[in-house]
Amino acid sequence: MRNPWRNARRTPRRAARTVVLDEHGSVFLLRSDNSEVGVHWTMPGGGIEADETPWAGARRELWEETGWSDLEPGPLLCTWEHDFTWHGTPVRQHEHIYLTGGPHRGPVGDVSAVHAADRILDWRWWTPADLADENADALWPPRLPELLDEVREGWLTERREPRPIDLGYIPNSRRARP
Repeated sequence: MRNPWRNARRTPRRAARTVVLDEHGSVFLLRSDNSEVGVHWTMPGGGIEADETPWAGARRELWEETGWSDLEPGPLLCTWEHDFTWHGTPVRQHEHIYLTGGPHRGPVGDVSAVHAADRILDWRWWTPADLADENADALWPPRLPELLDEVREGWLTERREPRPIDLGYIPNSRRARP
């Protein structure tokens, strides 16, 4: 099947996300749907406003999508670029992903309008075993399981900051499952 987005002109977009790990190493992820790449799981986050730093954008997006105003992004985990379609516009998104710890809980307050606007379908906590499952749904970034494996223990036990990694551009290799 022909991919209609393969040769589309891409609008640059800046974004930031926050990995939230609970005390047992599980990560909070949101299940999102996208017209280009399909259903996938990713961390709370999204586009950065023109006057925001990546860290400030990650904090705002974390608060908007979870209601967790008591958490803030910690150290930078990684950066990466990928393509997708944002509200009908093909974009090449450059993301900063930060790391923080938080309690094992669901979103607080009414975040339904934000979830509906951003096509967020669901949320859940993923254990390290869930992330390692070869049959798991698509993850953004695809290397999330190995990134977290590399930092989980040091972050949880000693709050040792990770050395940020630039993953570069990662093309969409397959359409995510519905």
